[in-house]
Amino acid sequence: MPELSTDLVVIGGGLGGTAAALTAARLGQRVILVERSDWLGGQLTAQAVPPDEHQWIETPLSSPSYRELRGRVRDHYRRDYPLTDQARAWETLNPGFGNVSRLCHEPRVAALVIQEMLSPLIASGALTVLSPFEAVAADRDGDRIGAVRVRSLRTGHESTLRAPLVVDATELGELLELAGIPYVIGAESAADHGELHAPAVADPFDQQAVSWCCALEYRAGEEHTIDRPAGYAHWRDTVDPRWPGPQLSWDDVVPDLLTTRTRPLFAGAAADLEAAGTDDLWHYRRILARRNLAPGFPGGEITLVNWPQIDYWELPLLGVDDATRQSALQGARELTLSLVHWMQTEAPRPDGGHGYPGLRLRGDVTGTEDGLAKEVYIRESRRIKALFTVTEGHIGREMRGAEAGAAHFDDSVGIGYYRIDLHPSTSGRTYVDIDCFPFQIPLGALLPLGTGNLLAAGKNIGTTHITNGAYRLHPVEWSIGEAAGALSAYCALSRTTPEAVHGTGHLLTGYQRLLTDRLGISLAWPDDIRAPRARHDSIPKEVTAHAG
Repeated sequence: MPELSTDLVVIGGGLGGTAAALTAARLGQRVILVERSDWLGGQLTAQAVPPDEHQWIETPLSSPSYRELRGRVRDHYRRDYPLTDQARAWETLNPGFGNVSRLCHEPRVAALVIQEMLSPLIASGALTVLSPFEAVAADRDGDRIGAVRVRSLRTGHESTLRAPLVVDATELGELLELAGIPYVIGAESAADHGELHAPAVADPFDQQAVSWCCALEYRAGEEHTIDRPAGYAHWRDTVDPRWPGPQLSWDDVVPDLLTTRTRPLFAGAAADLEAAGTDDLWHYRRILARRNLAPGFPGGEITLVNWPQIDYWELPLLGVDDATRQSALQGARELTLSLVHWMQTEAPRPDGGHGYPGLRLRGDVTGTEDGLAKEVYIRESRRIKALFTVTEGHIGREMRGAEAGAAHFDDSVGIGYYRIDLHPSTSGRTYVDIDCFPFQIPLGALLPLGTGNLLAAGKNIGTTHITNGAYRLHPVEWSIGEAAGALSAYCALSRTTPEAVHGTGHLLTGYQRLLTDRLGISLAWPDDIRAPRARHDSIPKEVTAHAG
C-alpha cells in the first residue's frame, strides 16, 4: 500500500473541497485532493444544480476566485459557442436565461472550467487529484488524524495519505464518521440552541429531501419517451401530507407561504421557448437558451430539472444502514425518471392534450448514460460539533428583529447570503423557509471540538439544521473551502495550529489579512446591506434582464 505525504489532504472535491485545494496550492502548498466522482465541483457539476446566488454576486463583495470561476464559464461560451452578437457582447452573459440565477449553464461546462483552473497546479506538481477515489478509513493519533486511507473506485488499490492538516469536504461529512469525530445529524431541539423554528424534540431523521437532477432538451414533434419506471404508479398516485397532491403534477408549494401554486412546463398554449422571465418550470433553471445562439445552431433548448416535484423524502441517507441508504438513492432516481415519463406521456397541456414526447434526456450534459446527474443533490450533511455553532439567533430576521442585521463575528473568514431554505424532510415536515440577513462565516464553525488538525469545508460546518439552510449554497460553500485552504497555508507559514489561530488575537489578525490583502476576500458586509430596512431576496427579480 503506497504512502503519500503532503502539506494538505482534502477529502471531497465538491465546491468547498475544490476551493480549499485551489487556494492552498496557489499559496504554495502541496495538496492531494480526493474525489469519488470523475467530475470535480459537487453540486455545480456532478449533482447538476445551477448556482443559487445572491444579488451582489457580480460585485467585489463576492470572492474573487468564485468570480473567476463564473467569468471562466462565460468565457467558455463566448469562445466556443456560436453566440449571437448581442449575447457575445453581454457582459454578464447568462447562457440559459434561467430565472434562478444570473448564470445558468451546463454542468458539463463547469466541470471543464474547474479542470482549466486546476490544470497549471496539477502540471506543476502542487496539486495531485485522486479521482475517482473515496476515503475508506482514518487513523487517529490522540486528538489528531494521523492518516487517511483512500481506495480507487476503478482498480480497488489503496493508498495512505498523511498531512499536517486534513479537510473534510465530502457531501455527507463522511470523514467525520471514519475518524470518530463527534457530529450531529438531523434537527436539534428548540431547547438545544433556543431557535424559534426548531422542533420541540430533536429528531436525527429530520433530514432535508435529496433530489436526483436531470437535464432535458425539448425537440417538438420528436419521440423520446423513456420506459415506464418500476415505481411510476406509486409516485403518480400517492398523496402525501407534505404536498398538495401527487408529486407527479404541475402543483407544488410556495415555500415561504406554504400555499399551493400551479406552474406548468411551458407558459401559454404552446411551448414558448423564446419567453424570458416567465413563471413556468422550463425557464426556471434553463441552462441553454436558443435566443443566445446563432440561427444555424442545430441543438435545442436545455433545462435542468431540480424542481420541487423530484424532492425525495421517503427515507434518509444518514443514521441508517447501507441497505436503507441504497434504497433511498434508488427511490430518488425512480422519482425523477417517473416525473420525466409522466411529462412525456400523461402531463396535461394547456391545449387540452397530454404529454410532451419531445422531451429528451441529455445525459451528455450531465456526463451519464441515463440522463440523470452523476450524483444525487444533497442538501444536508453530518455537521461537526464545532468550537462555534451558527444558530437562527445569529442570522434569522424574525429572531433578531427586522432591522438588527446578522450577528457580527470577530473571527469572520468570509461572507454569504441566502434565505434559510429547508426542503420537505424525511420526518414528515414540509418546507421551513425563513428570512435572514446577509451573514459572515465564523472561523470557529470550521473547527471541530476534540480534533486539532481537521477542518470542515462543506455542509458539515458548525451550523444547525436550521442555519444549514442558508450556508449550504454554491458561493458560501466555495468561500468556506477557500478559507480552509488559506488557513492551512497560514498555519504552515506561521508554524501554528487552527485552534491557536482562532484563539490568539495576533494570529487571527494575520490570517484575516491573508484573506483580505492577498486573496481579496470580504469579511464583512457594508452596514446598509448587513442591516437593511427592507428584506432582501436571495434570487434577484432582475436576473433575466438582458443588458443588450
